[in-house]
Amino acid sequence: MQVKTKTILVVDDDFAVLTSLSLLLKQSGYGVLTAGSPIEALNTLESNECDLILQDMNYSRCTTGEEGLELLRKIKEIYPDKPVILITAWASISLAVKGIKAGACDFVTKPWSHEQILQSIGTAIDLSESGHIEKRIPHLSRADLDRKFDFDSVIGEDPAFLNILEVVGRICSTDASVLIIGSSGTGKEIIAESVWGNSHRKTKPFVKVNLAGIPSTLFESEMFGHVKGAFTDARFDRIGRFEAAHNGTIFLDEIGDLEISNQAKLLRVLQDRTFEKVGSSRNITSDVRIISASNRNFQQMIDSGEFREDLYYRLNLITLHLPDLKDREDDIPLLTKHFLKKINERYNRKLEIDNSAIKWLLGQSWPGNIRQLKQVIERTVLLTKNDTLGVDDFEAANKLQNRENTIEINQNLSLENLEKHAILAGIDNFNGNISRVAKSLGISRAALYRRMKKYGIEY
Repeated sequence: MQVKTKTILVVDDDFAVLTSLSLLLKQSGYGVLTAGSPIEALNTLESNECDLILQDMNYSRCTTGEEGLELLRKIKEIYPDKPVILITAWASISLAVKGIKAGACDFVTKPWSHEQILQSIGTAIDLSESGHIEKRIPHLSRADLDRKFDFDSVIGEDPAFLNILEVVGRICSTDASVLIIGSSGTGKEIIAESVWGNSHRKTKPFVKVNLAGIPSTLFESEMFGHVKGAFTDARFDRIGRFEAAHNGTIFLDEIGDLEISNQAKLLRVLQDRTFEKVGSSRNITSDVRIISASNRNFQQMIDSGEFREDLYYRLNLITLHLPDLKDREDDIPLLTKHFLKKINERYNRKLEIDNSAIKWLLGQSWPGNIRQLKQVIERTVLLTKNDTLGVDDFEAANKLQNRENTIEINQNLSLENLEKHAILAGIDNFNGNISRVAKSLGISRAALYRRMKKYGIEY
């Protein structure tokens, strides 16, 4: 069976650009149509089939981008499912954001690299063929998903959660950037690993970065690396996270906590696919897939000026919203048995759990979500002497934990011990919501993460 050649319509009033892009696309196996004006583009679409439109934002002497936006609006009105990639200048990146809001699927900035524009086109076509994720998608059972994908580390059968896994399965083979939104403890990292583990990059690095734990002054060194002598403590060359993730996937956790001064630096790397090490002028190419995660409300942050809108649209080609545990209540027994099995293996135990305890767990609110459930189960296993976990075991473990924390603080009043237990108490009080813990302690999230690392507090 012969595979149909994908056809790209290139719209630009610059003959040199049309010629250059046509040659690149033909050499890459695409069919090419060209148009030098918005009117010619619409006429070409009316009489020809194409799979994607690559269009400039400015025509004739107009540099406001209004002609490009108007063309985009007409295309999306007549051909709503046709993917459109915009071409704009870096200085006009705000114009591209308007285009994304008007229906474009992506944008590239001038000057572009061949690899960059081909990857954007390939991703857009892949996503278009798999169907837009906002469309209603056929429901697959958990067994169907497990036959098609590797979701062994993901526990759950809730229908809404299965829809998320189906979307993961449909987009994992593309290079689309993915933004995972969810409350603390909902399993954002597990989903990120599933996207990577089912992709064509799964044999390449998966580099995790907690942006909330990186001080602003060290951001460039951590992310892009540095050369020996770049600053006082730079005694050796250092590879940054982007270089370490080359050809693989980088997971930017807590992306909403990235300070505004560093957001432009990150955007530039995501757009140009190149960066420079601190202290070096040599450009390094970075071929990575971006997966990011946050529990923040981005629209509020954009409205208040805390987060760049252009960076947001570069990160969220696909957005996955993870539900809280209370909204997937039927998965609590499954998660409980899964965690109990793993904990039994770790501590060489053979504990079981009775139905009354399962009902007790179902009756809890779980503001700390899956992470809190796991901690409660592990704590109870460690403290019980019984062979079967019951309601009394869980209640006793919670009471004993609170009492032991109080006793330890009273016995050792050193500043470090008080600080450590203030953090532990905050985590317990706010059920793992790091933002609320930091606010209650009067410090930033980054400062809280540094202190947690200092005291060996893993969360």
